Amino acid sequence: MNLLQLILTITAGFFAPESAEIVFAGDAMQHTRQIEAAKTASGEYDYSSYFQAIEPYISSADYAVVNLETPLGGKPYAGYPNFSAPDSYLTQLKNSGFDFILAANNHTLDKRDKGLLRTISQFEEQEIPFTGIYRNKAERDSVVPAVVDVNGFKVAILNYTYGTNGIKIQGNAVVDYIDRNKISADIKKAREHGAEIIAACMHWGVEYSLLPNAEQRKLADFLQQQGVDLIIGGHPHVIQPMEMRRDKSGKKVFLVYSLGNFVSNMHTDDTRGGAMVRVRLTRDNQGKALVDTATYRLVFVVPPTGSEKNYRVVPAEGPVPSQWKAERDRFVKRASNIFNKHNVDVPLDTTSISSYRR
Repeated sequence: MNLLQLILTITAGFFAPESAEIVFAGDAMQHTRQIEAAKTASGEYDYSSYFQAIEPYISSADYAVVNLETPLGGKPYAGYPNFSAPDSYLTQLKNSGFDFILAANNHTLDKRDKGLLRTISQFEEQEIPFTGIYRNKAERDSVVPAVVDVNGFKVAILNYTYGTNGIKIQGNAVVDYIDRNKISADIKKAREHGAEIIAACMHWGVEYSLLPNAEQRKLADFLQQQGVDLIIGGHPHVIQPMEMRRDKSGKKVFLVYSLGNFVSNMHTDDTRGGAMVRVRLTRDNQGKALVDTATYRLVFVVPPTGSEKNYRVVPAEGPVPSQWKAERDRFVKRASNIFNKHNVDVPLDTTSISSYRR
């Protein structure tokens, strides 16, 4: 490094923003009953009430990321097992404050290559960044890693899935499957592209298991060894523990095994909601970006109730219609038991949602 480069580096450290906050949410799903509930008399699909109760929390962050666990494959719209959601669902996620979409998951190919390609077109048309799926290898090579600006912090977001329910790509499309060689190469490339923080978002684990399996633990260790700063997991449709780790140098590495469901029509005790996390980034005295703190809060999905014809995601600690209170309480009790027993230095966020501001 020559003198001019040294001066520029030091100067950048002095004038760079001192902190930034990223919110991550879990699996945003669209089951058949959700689609039916969102349909209006005009034949359109209205999701405007879906996230109103938690929008301050989402939009007040410098950046917000969510896993879209359904293709936007066009009509006919469908829920499980082969999803295809209305385009207005994506519109509402964006309008509610989400800045980035994770698209590599086991339902990515539910509508085959055509659905994947249409989903990409919708991301582009609605101008929301994404990663995990691509039209072809050349496109992937040109856009991976996705390095985004989060209040002056350069953050790379990577996204991989364990599989696509046995459905194979028929053409040139690309899905980012979990492959250690590929992940290592992407991490190296991210650093070369100037990424200060690397987030690896993993679709992994065993559905409905409240604890990670051995493969998740091994892969988390591998990602940490590769220099990843944030490891954010999904797929089990239930929450799993979180850890604020430290690597050999003492640097913090934040790990979430599973955020669970963000919104769905699943209705067992553990699938009625999930967790959102808020990660704070900061800089040391030399301007180096670091993970500082992370907190979580629970959200609960309220099904259509009375005059409210649509689904709603609400803070789990807040009021819910009386007919759903017992279900909410069981969800909170079971999730809290897991987090209280297994979380490592990741506390509950008790800040009132209303105190957050855009």
